[in-house]
Amino acid sequence: MDLLEDGPRSAFASHFDVDWHPPSRSLENRVLLPILGKTYAEVLEGREILLTYAQTGFFLNYFDFTLPVAVRSYARILGYRLDRLQRTLGVESPELQEFQGILAAVAQIPSPASAPLETAGESRQHREAIKERLWRLYTRTPEVRRFVDGNVRLFNGKRGAPSTFLLMDQLLSEQAYELAFWRTANEEINYRRFFTISELVGVRIEDPVTFEAEHAVVLRLASKGMVTGFRIDHIDGLRDPVGYLRRLQERLQHAGQTNGRTKDFYVVVEKILSEGESLPAEWPVHGTTGYDFMNALNGLFVDGSNLPTLENAYAQFINERIQYSDLAYRKKKQVMDSLLSVEMRTLGRHLSVLAEQDRYARELSRDELTRALVETTACLTPYRTYIRGFEVKQQDKVAIETAVREAQRRNSAIAPEYFRFLLEVLLLRPGSHLLPEQREARLAFVMAWQQFTGPITAKGVEDSALYVYNRLISLNEVGGAPESAGVAVEKFHEFVRQRRSKWPFTLNATMTHDAKRGEDVRARINVLSELPQEWDRCLENWSRWNGPKCRIVKGVRTPERNEETLLYQILIGSWPGPELDCVCYMRRIQEFMVKAVREAMVHTRWTVPNIDHEKALTDFVASILTDSPDNKFLPDFKRCALKIAYHGALNSLSQLVIKIASPGVADFYQGTELWDLRLVDPDNRRSVDFGKRNELLNSLSEASEYLPELLDLWRDGRIKMYVTQKGLQFRRDRSSLVLSGDYLPLTVEGPKQDCVFAFARRYRGEWGMVIVPRFTTRLVDKNRLPVGKEVWDETHVLLPKGAPTRWVNVITDESVETSAGPNTLALGDALRKLPVGLLVRTND
Repeated sequence: MDLLEDGPRSAFASHFDVDWHPPSRSLENRVLLPILGKTYAEVLEGREILLTYAQTGFFLNYFDFTLPVAVRSYARILGYRLDRLQRTLGVESPELQEFQGILAAVAQIPSPASAPLETAGESRQHREAIKERLWRLYTRTPEVRRFVDGNVRLFNGKRGAPSTFLLMDQLLSEQAYELAFWRTANEEINYRRFFTISELVGVRIEDPVTFEAEHAVVLRLASKGMVTGFRIDHIDGLRDPVGYLRRLQERLQHAGQTNGRTKDFYVVVEKILSEGESLPAEWPVHGTTGYDFMNALNGLFVDGSNLPTLENAYAQFINERIQYSDLAYRKKKQVMDSLLSVEMRTLGRHLSVLAEQDRYARELSRDELTRALVETTACLTPYRTYIRGFEVKQQDKVAIETAVREAQRRNSAIAPEYFRFLLEVLLLRPGSHLLPEQREARLAFVMAWQQFTGPITAKGVEDSALYVYNRLISLNEVGGAPESAGVAVEKFHEFVRQRRSKWPFTLNATMTHDAKRGEDVRARINVLSELPQEWDRCLENWSRWNGPKCRIVKGVRTPERNEETLLYQILIGSWPGPELDCVCYMRRIQEFMVKAVREAMVHTRWTVPNIDHEKALTDFVASILTDSPDNKFLPDFKRCALKIAYHGALNSLSQLVIKIASPGVADFYQGTELWDLRLVDPDNRRSVDFGKRNELLNSLSEASEYLPELLDLWRDGRIKMYVTQKGLQFRRDRSSLVLSGDYLPLTVEGPKQDCVFAFARRYRGEWGMVIVPRFTTRLVDKNRLPVGKEVWDETHVLLPKGAPTRWVNVITDESVETSAGPNTLALGDALRKLPVGLLVRTND
């Protein structure tokens, strides 16, 4: 509020990343507030902005927004019709003299451009004193109260009389903010936002004063031992991530929480790692929040051998073959041309200034430089680079060179010298013709650019491309690779070994607040990779049966085929089963589909909704989910969904056990204790019924003897809760093994070897072992468990030398022994009752 009241003179102005001197002269020393639901003139003359007065001063109210009026503008309000007050009170009255004294004090407040920053504190005291004097006079003098209230009414204007709003228009023009229609935000905004959310202003956390102000509470909690770890979200949005993390650890060390060792305080960062990218080794953290683990583990349950068939079926169904890399490139450009256009124009202007200062580049045009920058940004593979000085690390150098090379390949019409100059700037290449201040200016540009490449990728890829490329949407996750061929067993083993070596205490997540769909939704949709021909038949049949329910909107069949395949996959992944609350579930799917198509930005978008398209889509959802004699789709879909749900549940149990026993810290998102069939936010942030979960958990205390019942009633989710409970007990009882033990990939041999994943953990004399199935449609149908010798035949696990011969499954309490001769363990023995095995050494 202080910033909005006093603008750049505010004591808090330095905390916020606002450009007080943008190209638009109307925004000089002002900040744009794009909060209006209509054009400025419509809002003003509709009397939607109202002036009010209270003890703390004058305010402008617009629906839920309350905005302060600058004290220097009080002169306009209080000075209007002053002669009338003079006649009422009398020239010699003490009340009038006090009123005039208040006006004189207001007149002493300088304009934002003329006041030095160091007077901010004094200015605030001056303003507060004026407010106190005015309120005292207002409450004690009825004539003053009537005068002020009358002026407030006049400033608020009269509907149907445009000339009566001149007073309000002039008053608004004097404020430290400019009110604007929300759709203009992407064209004029002059502050750094959180992604494209105009209500969230970026703070300059790189400033030490801002850092201390922002972290005062959490650092105090940490110093008292009330907080034992920090999760840092959106780390890529910071100007200098490693600088921030080092300052954080230094402050924690100063608070006595690290015992003199940098990494002792537990910190993980929400860093989205692209293919082949690694977390910077110099970051003083314990790892990531787990998106990398989530995507690697998910890929393990995708049958890569069938993805070409699935790709062909998808291309044939939508009558188009989408190249994902081209789609991601186009979507990032679309975001830069629309949602983040003002940010890119600002960066282009800065780049042009750098060129003007360079004798070899001064003839380069601003427009072409901006184009080259946009194209290069669209071709950048990682979310961002981490340049913070003139020494550019190899990983950053390769990423930028690759991006510039790809941008040049895609844009032969842009002259090479534009890309050559851009490459010199982004890599901070030295030049004998550059002055030190020119090099510093280039560094400042690069650090500013790096802050925006993350949001551009997030909005272009996560929030758009992932809703357009719908081959197998279980792969469409934050940090995922939708075009990938799954994750091979050997690749996953290597991934886990690397994490154990470099980041042994990183988070192992399978669900987060920003995931595109629940962990068990993904596990179900993965099953489609095992059944490409069956899925192809389902798509064709369902689309044909539901064709009459489609609608033509502006010449487009709605839903169009790409939206239709997205819908069928999301239904497959989230179908609740016989206990379905039709109305609630239907509404959730309708809301998801509207969000999905707006994010896709093909036929509708958040900024310009195509209501007709969205209405046709939600009507289609309602019609296909309504049971009726002529609805051929619903019974066939239910049959397919039940089969997929069963095998998806087996996938879920397998990934749960892997997560629990892998190196790292197993992370459980609230609500995932039972089957997690939630969709993207806000669906995944609905309240969780913890009462129900507590009740079910208490019923599991002696559940090992009731295991057949839990398996038989698998749809209620208790089997997942039971495995989770046993797994967490395993981690608690064998913490050294889990946190410090070796990770040993195990070889599986036999006719079903491709359908098994296994590894061992070893710490001194302690052993643990995981054996879980995958691709279970190759093993059993939906009415049978993948357990016992009949299913597994001669398939067995080869154990390393020195491994125990006697084991016990901590989930089922079953004992199992290795066979004589070579140290092998038969799958039929290890998995006799339950499809998943979490085994430990036994000395019995």
